Amino acid sequence: MDTALKMALAYHRIRGEGSRTRLIGRERGYHGVGFGGISVGGIVANRKMFGTLLTGVDHMSHTHNLEKNAFTRGLPEWGDHLADDLERMVALHDASTIAAVIVEPIAGSTGVLMPPKGYLQRLRDICDKHGILLIFDEVITGFGRTGKAFGSERFGVTPDLITMAKGLTSGVVPMGGVIAGKHIYDTFMTGPENMIEFFHGYTYSGHPLAAAAGLATMDVYQGEGLFERALEMEPRWADAIHSLKGLPNVIDLRNLGLIGAIELQPIEGHPTKRAMDVFARCFDDGLLIRTTGDTIALSPPLIIEDQHIERIVDTLTRALKASA
Repeated sequence: MDTALKMALAYHRIRGEGSRTRLIGRERGYHGVGFGGISVGGIVANRKMFGTLLTGVDHMSHTHNLEKNAFTRGLPEWGDHLADDLERMVALHDASTIAAVIVEPIAGSTGVLMPPKGYLQRLRDICDKHGILLIFDEVITGFGRTGKAFGSERFGVTPDLITMAKGLTSGVVPMGGVIAGKHIYDTFMTGPENMIEFFHGYTYSGHPLAAAAGLATMDVYQGEGLFERALEMEPRWADAIHSLKGLPNVIDLRNLGLIGAIELQPIEGHPTKRAMDVFARCFDDGLLIRTTGDTIALSPPLIIEDQHIERIVDTLTRALKASA
């Protein structure tokens, strides 16, 4: 994440627009826990202990609206206009001061929030209009999770920079990276041949073990057709997720690709208690789920089969009924 943010700032400076230093994130966004990531991120618990963080950062509103979009299969119909909040940022700060906007195509850690239809394209159009870079954080949506290589491909929107990790090596060895558009790459390649083009690096950059794990993982993805398989399994996964409608305290269900979320009615004063109770019951029953707030987030392996989906649904059904 820090690499992408630094790259965005340096890109504008090389082009003679060094006044573009402001970064725009989004409420409820998650971009890791480095200072750059929590500065542009919008999850309160990650930010509140660490002072003012990076200066010159602002946040657009999030897209979650249960009143309009509850129990939607795939992308919600309502909400593309929420991208216009970026125009409010431009009016407040002026486009000449804004370097980049960063969002997750699907906001993951905050509870699996799907982008409304047309929302990401609208962000792309506004960024193009004002010369702002668009960064997609695809740590979760990359490498088959949405049924395509990246969420940007699934949603038909091309950002200027993509951050990636986790699925890059199947999580076996830590590795992260940034994909840059050709226009950004070419901009950095304009200096003298004896100079470092982008003065930035980490001690473990290009680590051979991580690189080998990444290459092996790509071979498996391609050889076993796992991205295509995820897309093929999506309808069955969607049916399974939405079969939970009507169970106690379930106030929303969300899905796309092989990702899903069950949002529960929170207990007043205890916003995580209900989900944690379901977690404990599932764990005791042999199913490991993830909770974030009072949302159960589900991202099964790309090799999941029908019997596994049935077991997940049966276990969740028992746990939800028992925790009522």
